Amino acid sequence: MSMRAALAALGLLACLPLSAAPVSEAALALHRRVLVLDSHIDTARLLERPGWNILERHDAARDLSQVDWPRLREGGLDGAFWAIYTPQGSRDPQGQVAAVEHGLAQLMRLNDLVARHPRQFGLALDSEDARRLAGEGRHAVFISMENAAPLAADTALLDTYQRHGLRMLGLVHARNNDLADSATDAPEWHGLSPAGRALVRRAHCLGVLLDASHASDEVFDQLLDTSPVPIVLSHSASRAVTDHRRNLDDARLLRLAQKGGVVQVALYSSYLSQRKDDPRRAAALQPLYAQLRRMAALPPAQYQALAAEIGEVERRYPKAQASLDDFMKHLQHVLALVGPDHVGIGADWDGGGGLAGLEDVAQLPRITERLMQAGYSETQIAGIWGGNLLRALDRAQAFAKADTQGYCAALR
Repeated sequence: MSMRAALAALGLLACLPLSAAPVSEAALALHRRVLVLDSHIDTARLLERPGWNILERHDAARDLSQVDWPRLREGGLDGAFWAIYTPQGSRDPQGQVAAVEHGLAQLMRLNDLVARHPRQFGLALDSEDARRLAGEGRHAVFISMENAAPLAADTALLDTYQRHGLRMLGLVHARNNDLADSATDAPEWHGLSPAGRALVRRAHCLGVLLDASHASDEVFDQLLDTSPVPIVLSHSASRAVTDHRRNLDDARLLRLAQKGGVVQVALYSSYLSQRKDDPRRAAALQPLYAQLRRMAALPPAQYQALAAEIGEVERRYPKAQASLDDFMKHLQHVLALVGPDHVGIGADWDGGGGLAGLEDVAQLPRITERLMQAGYSETQIAGIWGGNLLRALDRAQAFAKADTQGYCAALR
């Protein structure tokens, strides 16, 4: 039973979002029946905000938040991979220490989230946990990492993260690091660095699923060529539909599927559409976002004032936002290309995700309705909403337990 089904049994379906174009009862019913997972959300960063309570309902326009417990219920998101995101800083010893401290603090906050709110959240370590927690009406918190900079100084630190729940690892973000090249930076390692190769091997031996989103094409190719288990793209899209370096071309998407991998399509406007923002928007937001990165030190009143300033810039220079139609073009393209067994959804909530008509997590049933209208079966939709991703995780974990090839002998 999914979290939505549990809520239905408790008579909480009144929480479903209302809008000018309501989702059909048939779509809502199907959405409640299937296990709904998201492979990439950045809400962990909000846990450091003084005074921010995840159990309270928030508003994306007023306080820059897209995920909380009330809206998780409304959107029927049974579980997600909550990313430990570390901005890429300097790569000198001082920068490495800062990355280590930042990553461990985020890991602690996620474990604390589950400990503080056990009736709403539970730590998920495998696919069985995800299904059990959803059946109990709790949100399954998988832990992932976006940018492995916290591991660059000592790749063995991955063992600590894995023991505390890490189950997915993205190597790099918008800039190169000591482990791998980024899709949006000039080539440095031409793929993985020696330390990156060692980290990848360690991840396989710990049953940690590798995520190639944000990585360069060369990194993707090397991961696919050398990995004994499937890899995933936690939040990417189609380069054939929108020519963006963060997206993957059709040939690579086909190879990913042939090796059992999954592409999780993002709700990130820049990946979905070539509409351009007014350049004055970025200039006005840059100093405000610099302050926002220090949110842990901002008292609630000061944060609200900053959020209001950002909101004013948003009103003055609205983002060139992609639409749900744009997202569906990408989703249906990759579904037709690789088949529904190799596609999922990674929204990037609280990390830049969100579209016109799909502004926060409460509106997820709209995607289910579009998939139904496109003719996909309940079984296929269940795969897209989580089954495909869990299958890849299962294979990664099974390999680590079995290791019949002796792949991990040197690390034990």
